[in-house]
Parts: sequence; C-alpha cells; structure tokens
Amino acid sequence: MRIMMFDIMFVFVFSLVFFVIVVNIIKGVSEWNKNNHSPRLKVIATVVSKRTSVSHHHHAHGNGIHHHHTSTSYYVTFEVETGDRMELNVSSNDYAMMVEGDTGELMFQGTRFLGFIR
Repeated sequence: MRIMMFDIMFVFVFSLVFFVIVVNIIKGVSEWNKNNHSPRLKVIATVVSKRTSVSHHHHAHGNGIHHHHTSTSYYVTFEVETGDRMELNVSSNDYAMMVEGDTGELMFQGTRFLGFIR
C-alpha cells in the first residue's frame, strides 16, 4: 500500500513540475513573439525608480559536492510624458548608467528594453 501511494505521489509531483516548466516555456515564447510583432517606439521618459531582484540557487550533487549560483536581474521604471509608467528589465551596464530623475529618449519594443539616451 505504501509503495503504491509513493508511486502516485511521485507521478503527481513529476507531472506538476513538468507542467510548470512547460507553462513557463510557453509564456516566454509568447512574450518573445509578442515583442517581435510590437513596433519599436522612441518616447521621452524619466527614470522614476530602479530595483534589483537576486535569486539564489543551491545544487547538491550525490558525491558531496555543492554548487551555489546567484543571479541578479535589473529593472528600471520609466514614466512617459502621458504619466504612464512601465518597468523594463535592463542589463547591468544600462542599470549602472541610469540615475533616478534622468530624462531622455527611451527606446523599447513591447516589454523589451532597447536603449535610453539622456
């Protein structure tokens, strides 16, 4: 009885993880496709805020070796002349070059950041 319950739980958890992975892949491809079909826009915008998101990953291998990986994502919120705001994922170099209050020409395509010139 216990073995059958373990088998059911194993299949359920494996299926759930597989489903989550497939959904994330579909969402990523969908956003990529939507961005590719969006027009490239240039607007006057102001940097209103900046933030980072740090994720930590820990992998333990069966032979006692542990692997740690940390990644940082960089986000900048821009406000355009109409008062609308958008948060875009930017590279670490672009993030470092921007200061809150900077005004310039924002170039983007859908949710894809293309550049910012002061």
